[in-house]
Amino acid sequence: MMKQARTLLSSRSLCDQSKSLFEGNFKVSPLRGFATRADSSTSARGFSGKDAAKPSGRVFAPYAIFKGKAALSVEPVLPTFARIEPGNLRIDRRGSVMMTFMPASGERKYDWEKKQLFALSATEVGSLISMGSNDSSEFFHDPSMKSSNAGQVRKSLSIKPHADGSGYFISLTVNNSILKTNERIVVPVTTAEFVVMKTAFSFALPHIMGWDRILGQADTAAQGITLHPKTDLPQLGVEWV
Repeated sequence: MMKQARTLLSSRSLCDQSKSLFEGNFKVSPLRGFATRADSSTSARGFSGKDAAKPSGRVFAPYAIFKGKAALSVEPVLPTFARIEPGNLRIDRRGSVMMTFMPASGERKYDWEKKQLFALSATEVGSLISMGSNDSSEFFHDPSMKSSNAGQVRKSLSIKPHADGSGYFISLTVNNSILKTNERIVVPVTTAEFVVMKTAFSFALPHIMGWDRILGQADTAAQGITLHPKTDLPQLGVEWV
């Protein structure tokens, strides 16, 4: 009973932090990801008639982890496609899983203006999914790799297990030679939180590869689900963020 009470208190605290992060103290980002279209059966799914009458739109569902010194949010970014001839498409920009790190600015407050991004490619997602309880992973990105500004900003994402096996430390280091800054944000995650990430990443993987457009487009349309491939990121390929 005591364990259950602690869990309920923890869940309530997490909900309060989530509300503060995405509704109150910060400039809300135009989050990307999967979206559903509201339909006539909305009220039957637990929404009131008033909510069901609202215009249909995108539903955002990032997975966020809030800790004392920083917060981490993860979400899928779908690929974009280009038409090569009538009726045919090919990948124009590859999808990714976007990780957003935010340092704490106070108790249960996080500084959105100082956020740092790291986009995991499909292969990097696979590396994370395959990690065991004692495994470590490290990824290096140069956001301007394919431009004349290559090397000016370097990012390193490190995932290392806790010594007692209770979870992982996920840290992002960003070295900016232009601003002469070296920032490091560390978010400790529990084993349960990491399992949620791995499971969600496994589900998102074929979508960020664009395979859902090949294998499940008809089923997706029949279920009233719309996939939005566009993002608001700069013209750099998101695989280099």
